[in-house]
Amino acid sequence: MNSYQNLALLENLYRLKALGYHYVDSVIPNVQNSVTALPDSLASLNSAIEKCYLCDLSKSRTQSMFGFGNPNASIVFVDAFVSAAEDEGNSYYSGRSGTMLRDMIEKVLNMRVEEVFFTHAVKCKPFGFQNPSISECNSCIPFLSKQLSLIKPKLIIALGSDAYELLTNDGSDFERLRGELIPYGDALLIPMYHPMFLLRNPSLKKEAMRDLQTIKGRLG
Repeated sequence: MNSYQNLALLENLYRLKALGYHYVDSVIPNVQNSVTALPDSLASLNSAIEKCYLCDLSKSRTQSMFGFGNPNASIVFVDAFVSAAEDEGNSYYSGRSGTMLRDMIEKVLNMRVEEVFFTHAVKCKPFGFQNPSISECNSCIPFLSKQLSLIKPKLIIALGSDAYELLTNDGSDFERLRGELIPYGDALLIPMYHPMFLLRNPSLKKEAMRDLQTIKGRLG
């Protein structure tokens, strides 16, 4: 690359920085080796998840939660853990948090929940109010990785720091990463606040709205 091309590239990077863009290192998807041994269809994968007894969470669940929505969705929302309300009602948009997420999708992104795909990194409800152990999470991550490889979304939205870390195995400062467009395999990963966190911190809803506008711009 000659000096003129270098100068033009540098000027463009400074222009993007002035517009508010930030450079973020790309992330290698948190894919476990056992992904290759999993079924190559969503229906068969769902059956495998329903019959999974790899960890103790199988004892606490009412059912496993595979996911809901369009199997060819361009956007996938990933929550970290199944809530008690979701487990009890076998519903993916339960409670105030679920209602807020539905409103984000329908009223801001102008999409129906049937058009996107919503799933969890860990497919079974944790015990009580505890987060799953590392070994329990590691048992489930291959299922999520296989789902994403089969759906092939353009955008993956990590709902909260736990979901981001489970997707990437990256424990970096979530506030620094939130709202950024991060290369993730063939997709882009966008970390954003979890709806439950926004319900507890309503002053941050403006930040979430900006993130949703970024997502909307990428879907156009």
